[in-house]
Amino acid sequence: MSRKPKSPEPIVTDMSIVEKVVAEPREMMSNGSTKIDAAMAMYRQLESHPQDVVVQAFIDGAALTDRGALTYWYNCRIKRSRERPGA
Repeated sequence: MSRKPKSPEPIVTDMSIVEKVVAEPREMMSNGSTKIDAAMAMYRQLESHPQDVVVQAFIDGAALTDRGALTYWYNCRIKRSRERPGA
């Protein structure tokens, strides 16, 4: 008896949300917030989106490099998992 692998949940990509979220960090950083603060605020709103969408949002919104955005995505993912109760 073989088990079928569990099919992944559908990935949500709502570009209107992404566009809105990308505009917010520029304002945050102009008011003195750090890039990681801006990226974390973005990640909280985009965590249901695919990795490549979130990374590109970090590049566009927080002025990160490709490698920096990927590193921030990883760090935000870890931090977010620790914020959730029971995690």
